[in-house]
Amino acid sequence: MQKITSEAEFQVAIQSPRLTVAVFKADWCGDCKFIDPFMPEVETKFSNQLTLVEVDVDAVGDVSQQQNILGIPSFVAYSDGRELVRFVNKYRKSREEIEDFLQRAVDVYETIHK
Repeated sequence: MQKITSEAEFQVAIQSPRLTVAVFKADWCGDCKFIDPFMPEVETKFSNQLTLVEVDVDAVGDVSQQQNILGIPSFVAYSDGRELVRFVNKYRKSREEIEDFLQRAVDVYETIHK
């Protein structure tokens, strides 16, 4: 997963016409560490359909405020600079919930880009 370290990098990533899902995280976040072991497999599973990028909320704090990220880890799907769908709450996310969200993001993206 590409790590986004600046607001400029974030803007470039979400402007892509390809479906891009930003994963908002932080090093100190226990629930973020919980998803780390299985995220590479999840990323591989969806690699043909979307790009995952990791956004460290401490490194790019203004971005998380602008995107109204209130809890982490949070997932927000973008295409062409527009938000399509989000999975944002303060609860720990299971692999199944994350995969369900990513599939929903793919479905929304495909509906828009038919």
